[in-house]
Amino acid sequence: MQTPMPMPMPTDLPVDPTVLNRMSRRFRQFADQDGQDDPLYAVLARCMADDPRLCGLLAAAPSGQQLPVLLLAAIHDCVLDAEVPASALHAYYPTAGGTRLPDESLPEALLAFVHAHRDRLLHTVRTRSTQTNEVGRCGVLRVALQALMQRLDLGAQAPQPVALFDFGCSAGLNLSVQDYGYDDGWDLRPAVDPAAPTIRGTWRRSPPAGLRGPDRWRVTETLGVDLSPVEVSDERATRWLRACVWPHDAHRGERLGQALEWARHRPHRLISSQDGLQVLTDWVGSLPGPVLPVMINTWVLAYLDEEQRRSLTHRVTALIRERGLAWISAEAGKFAPVPVLPQGSGQEPPETTTLWTLHWRARQGECGTPLAWSHAHGKWMDWVTEEDDDI
Repeated sequence: MQTPMPMPMPTDLPVDPTVLNRMSRRFRQFADQDGQDDPLYAVLARCMADDPRLCGLLAAAPSGQQLPVLLLAAIHDCVLDAEVPASALHAYYPTAGGTRLPDESLPEALLAFVHAHRDRLLHTVRTRSTQTNEVGRCGVLRVALQALMQRLDLGAQAPQPVALFDFGCSAGLNLSVQDYGYDDGWDLRPAVDPAAPTIRGTWRRSPPAGLRGPDRWRVTETLGVDLSPVEVSDERATRWLRACVWPHDAHRGERLGQALEWARHRPHRLISSQDGLQVLTDWVGSLPGPVLPVMINTWVLAYLDEEQRRSLTHRVTALIRERGLAWISAEAGKFAPVPVLPQGSGQEPPETTTLWTLHWRARQGECGTPLAWSHAHGKWMDWVTEEDDDI
């Protein structure tokens, strides 16, 4: 293996050893845990962890975005750009037609690529955020909506009209939850049209049988809010969504493509706002009386600081008490809005696993409960709530 070309330490980035050590630890942890789902990303993350010229680039991102997946997505976006000349690194990306598996030449190819596109990569990590918009999460979302109807005793005779609000919506693809098909070994459901994607996953512990059957809810209103919503007709913006999908996950990439194409013909209203909860408050006030407002958020709270998370919980809880809002949250366990984490059936750490929680207004006030754990992208699901066992 040849000696990698020299690449000077950027002078406009923090060079504090404490900062670099923190970035290095994050890449190493990613390689040992989440990165194991993709053979290329696991090796790239180890390369970055061992080289301050690489992991140091992540320090340019805003503090809430200093996550390994952001720099990996920035590189992937560059690889997917047809205007970027083919390089040795392209050969390792199946999404760019590459067939080469990680080998001893990969570190050199990575260094050369980063060196050639450093300014672009820095701009991307400074201005972008990861926006996976993972429709695989709809496998739990549709059951969570069914559980909500059961708790509110709604929709048994006719589906309850629901207004679905996606906080941190990206391209708003999860707002089409009722259109998708579901193949989960528990309650098979065809898509409303062959062109709509089918969400496949496996239940480790199934939801109660009483939650099977026809939907007790019907989405009649939708709205999404994001700092930077993705316009599905914008090729560059949707390329970023594809870049946020890991290169060896062909099924996930194909599913995203289907969901984007479906959204192009059935778009949802999306709003850019720095205060999405004010948008939610105004929107709830404009809804017709019979419609039940439901807010969903999926892997958003990790990008907020502690004070922002407290403020969000306080404001959403007030809307639950005062306006009858229901709240379905799908976040990493450590950010879940519940006091105690339920026991899962697997060994996955709660830091990298999604906990689904449900909050609603009951006669005694605001109520909340955990519903399920799931893989971050919906590959597996694990129902944990026992209250529904006798439905």
